[in-house]
Amino acid sequence: MTATREFDVVIAGAGLPGLSLAAAIAGSGLSVALCDRAAIAASDAAPDSFDTRIYAVSPGSAAMLDALGAWAALPGERITAVETMRVLGDAGGALEFSAYDLHQRALAWIVEERALRAALVARVHASTATLVAPAQFASLSFDVDGATLALADGEALRGRLIVGADGLNSWVRQAAGLVASPRAYAQTAVVANFDCEREHHGRASQWFRADGGVLAWLPLPGRRISIVWSAPTAMAGELAAMSAGELSQRVAAAGDHALGALTLREGPATFPLSFLRLPSVVAHRLALVGDAAHGVHPLAGQGVNLGFGDVATLAAILAARGPIGDAGAPILLERYARQRAEPVLAMQTVTDALARAFSLDRRWLSGLRNHAMATIDRFPLIKRALAQPALR
Repeated sequence: MTATREFDVVIAGAGLPGLSLAAAIAGSGLSVALCDRAAIAASDAAPDSFDTRIYAVSPGSAAMLDALGAWAALPGERITAVETMRVLGDAGGALEFSAYDLHQRALAWIVEERALRAALVARVHASTATLVAPAQFASLSFDVDGATLALADGEALRGRLIVGADGLNSWVRQAAGLVASPRAYAQTAVVANFDCEREHHGRASQWFRADGGVLAWLPLPGRRISIVWSAPTAMAGELAAMSAGELSQRVAAAGDHALGALTLREGPATFPLSFLRLPSVVAHRLALVGDAAHGVHPLAGQGVNLGFGDVATLAAILAARGPIGDAGAPILLERYARQRAEPVLAMQTVTDALARAFSLDRRWLSGLRNHAMATIDRFPLIKRALAQPALR
């Protein structure tokens, strides 16, 4: 006989969005289950190494993590403030952003995935959330009053609301009938960490390259940087196959030797890039968050921040539900979908348009896009308007 446990909210997927959502709503008077295929634990890694998976956490996301008690738990010596950012086009165009000019302590904070995960795992374990992991998802069914997530071991988790937080290729999304395949960019991201000859002074740099790729250098503590090179797929394969010395020289040259000689520290690792836009991030008794709800090009570094934005919005709506006792009530899900539609669409539109514009090999278009960058750089109010959504 199948054992069924009842909850107000069942979150499927314990990545950063799932963990933060569980921590956010566990104290709001709702019973919460967090379920994942893998154990919900901090990663075990050598303390003298740096994760190749790093995130540029916006001030808005940092504020949300601080409210959860997770930000204060991060090791300060492994976080770097991005104080300035330089964006260069493929034909002389340039944009400069400064935290000082935008009245911010930092444009973003560079944080390792494993550090964020460890802090959030600790908050979830300290909360009232029920953790069900490792567990294999077997089936998902919906009825008028709720939804049931059946597990391979015969147990079932029933919730008034199911939250899909299980990534870009979401099993929950597919099981719920929201069929949408991510659209592959013809690019693969190469990520790696390097020691630098010169200080980076908290500057992030990004180059839109003539070959259609995008190279980002992000500051790490000390004389170290992390890079994300969104390269045409064939070129990414070549980069990943290089020796440490060859890759170090190639990355240094691609960045105009701005920090002198580079020495490979960790990596490289690769992951394919995809775009995902859904007609809706909600359905009957279902809400999607994070990469399960949307996929964006990493050129603006906003994927994790969009996910944290989903979490903050959904958690706030559930906390302010008032007399509505049903966490999966249509009015609550409609509020969530409506409030997230504009910021997600805006970020997707901008990043997708930039990725496509710089991938087209047209001389006239190259001149136009670089002229546009140079023009924007001369108008502080326009730059501020462009930066504000990312800061939030």
